[in-house]
Amino acid sequence: MTVFPALDLLDGRVVRLAQGDFRRVTEYAADPVDVAQGWLRAGATWVHVVDLDGARHGFPRQLNVVSALARVGLRVQVGGGLRTEQAVEQALQAGADRVVVGTRAVLDPGWLERLCARWGEHVVVALDTRDGRVVIRGWTEATPLTVEEAARRALQCGASRLLVTDVAADGVLAGPNLPLYRTLVSSGASVVASGGVRHADDVRALRRVGVDGVVVGRALYEGTLRLEDALKAARKGAGAGP
Repeated sequence: MTVFPALDLLDGRVVRLAQGDFRRVTEYAADPVDVAQGWLRAGATWVHVVDLDGARHGFPRQLNVVSALARVGLRVQVGGGLRTEQAVEQALQAGADRVVVGTRAVLDPGWLERLCARWGEHVVVALDTRDGRVVIRGWTEATPLTVEEAARRALQCGASRLLVTDVAADGVLAGPNLPLYRTLVSSGASVVASGGVRHADDVRALRRVGVDGVVVGRALYEGTLRLEDALKAARKGAGAGP
């Protein structure tokens, strides 16, 4: 299972939002590349970048950071504001290995089909859920779709990898929504879990559920989980203890 330490970027700064609320911002660092270099030294191979400005405004705003992260040797998964084929192409050209598409992928299945046909495994579909429904536009607007319905649609469009965030758990160290991920893994999709991880036991629990990856953010910044311990817990054969 892959561990993705998260860099949520707002005006170029490393922040975390509580439950996706832009009014509840905690700033952790001014230099995202410096943070990522520390993770690289700790053993990370991937970094998950969320362009919060892009998510709010509808076009990418942090591609310079993506390029800088790629240059230091990390593989980059990036999302936020990628709502056109041109924006997706720009992100990949900037150095991203994977692009995360959410709002338009949910609203426009034909567009998602074209993306998957052109870029295949480089495309990750973000399904953000709150109160049982998928939310879009930077978590500000609810849709009538359940996450299970949206997952089926994404798979039918050719997507193979889903990034699933339980918004209620995100950024508040509430623990991951294991039943949600268990249901989605049973659909046959490759699932990356995001939201709620507090400590190494949560990482182990997600590995046992069968997700292929986990995004870890606030726990790293608040010190309740060391990246080295998360990487160890993600490996097969990791024990059940702390």
